[in-house]
Amino acid sequence: MKPTLNFDDWDAPITSTASEIQVDTQKVAPSNGSVLPPIDPEQKRVVNGQADINQLAPFKYPWAWSFFLNANRNHWTPLEISMAQDVHDYQHKLTSAERHVFENVLAYLTTSDILAMRNIGLAVMEKMSAPELQIYQARQVYEEALHTWTYQHCIETLGIDQREIYNRYRVVPEIHGKIALANRRLHGVLQSGRPLTDRDALHEFAMAYLFFAAVFEGSWFYNGFSPVFALQRRGLMKGTAEQLQYIMRDEVLHCAFGIRVVRQLLDEENLALDPQALRQMWDEAEAAEAAYAGYILRDSILGYNARLHVEQFRFVANRRARQLGLSEPFPGAENVLPWLDEQANLRKEKNFFETRVTEYQTGGALAWD
Repeated sequence: MKPTLNFDDWDAPITSTASEIQVDTQKVAPSNGSVLPPIDPEQKRVVNGQADINQLAPFKYPWAWSFFLNANRNHWTPLEISMAQDVHDYQHKLTSAERHVFENVLAYLTTSDILAMRNIGLAVMEKMSAPELQIYQARQVYEEALHTWTYQHCIETLGIDQREIYNRYRVVPEIHGKIALANRRLHGVLQSGRPLTDRDALHEFAMAYLFFAAVFEGSWFYNGFSPVFALQRRGLMKGTAEQLQYIMRDEVLHCAFGIRVVRQLLDEENLALDPQALRQMWDEAEAAEAAYAGYILRDSILGYNARLHVEQFRFVANRRARQLGLSEPFPGAENVLPWLDEQANLRKEKNFFETRVTEYQTGGALAWD
């Protein structure tokens, strides 16, 4: 009788021996002795590639492997950052307007990072046909889950009603509007029935992935942390803000990688994006961001208001368009939050006696685009 393993006793020893394990070698060995030709890395493509998806190297996209290595240097967890002062600030120092801003930023981010995780893990990765692209995206999936853990850690530590805050994206129209727009825009990525050899399907995929990289992560996320950073600059909610700094570093890489992939895809496929479709994308993104800013900042807080938030979105959107080789969607937009870029570039230095060591050779040593 063969031994059985009770899954309730997950740490119980496995007692089977090698003699009890039988393998039918006729089924696993090739029957005709055939072999496959070696892979030429030039056969690799972003999508629609014919090369072996299981063969990592030689690389065709060595920059993708560099993204993966850099991402691993920024490893961190939310448990390594003290939230003690944040609890006091949230309960005793934040005004009602500041608490409204803080809670709704978390409410939006909790849903957005889950959406991002599912988008990359369930849709984009399976369409990438070069393993070096998939490997970085696998890391990205983990990071989106880590970000979701971070928001949950902040919400739980501060004693915020989880049932209520996690439902805000469903019941607050201005938050729901951004999530609904993202879901609609990402539909082209999530489709699995249409092959990307079809030019219309390929254009739809490129537009959807461009939205994800340049708008969703590159503009909405990049600009989305700034209300909490505005509190941090006044000495409030510093633990939460420090965690968002690490998240922002991840998001900078996500955005840069996505833009690099889009540019590579357009070049390989000789694909030109429809200018009218691009214009509509930027206009919809701006309208959703303006509505969101009007809600979370319905009452301005010291040093920050809805006008600044929307103008900074326009400025960042122009930067993303330039990185894509496209014309600026909002000419003349000003950098009204010059300190925002510092949040991604700041070198982290911890005093050993004040906190657990979080000075990875990580974040401070990276070059951020």
